[in-house]
Parts: sequence; structure tokens; C-alpha cells
Amino acid sequence: MDKLLNVHPGEVLLEEFLKPLEITAYRLAKDLNLPQTRISQIIKGKRSITANTALRLSKYFLTTPQFWLGLQNDYDLERENKTISETLNKITSFQQAI
Repeated sequence: MDKLLNVHPGEVLLEEFLKPLEITAYRLAKDLNLPQTRISQIIKGKRSITANTALRLSKYFLTTPQFWLGLQNDYDLERENKTISETLNKITSFQQAI
């Protein structure tokens, strides 16, 4: 079974919200009272979604802040898991160490 790619929340924002609703990053930034660079960086995967941004996105798109933070958390965990997988494999659980 193929493993799914680790998708940045900015890609979800772009592909599942902005494009179908025909909203530009500029318009979203203005409507959320945010700098346009913040939205652009999120869409490009260069910036994380913060609690502040999650609250604004959830209000705007009638979702929950947990939805946006969950996407970010899942992305971060998957990325970090790849980064330290060799180290994690060397760690034994507390039960095994007894």
C-alpha cells in the first residue's frame, strides 16, 4: 500500500478552499485583516498556521480552529517523524527497559 504524501495545510487551504471558492490570497488576507505575505507563505508551505490564523480561518470558512491546527499538527508530526526516525527506532519503551 502506498503511503500518502505529507500535505502542508497551506495546500489544503489553496486546493480545497481558495480555488473552489475563487478567492485570491490577496482577498483572503484583506478579509482576515492579515498581511498578504502571511497567507502567501502559508500557501507556499513556508509558514505554519498559528492559533491566531486558525481562529481567523475558522471564522471565515465556518470550520473550527481545531481543523486548521490539526492539519498543521499532523504535518509537523509526520515531518519530524521522518527527520528523527532512526533515533526513535533506538528508543525502547519504558516497559521494555524493565
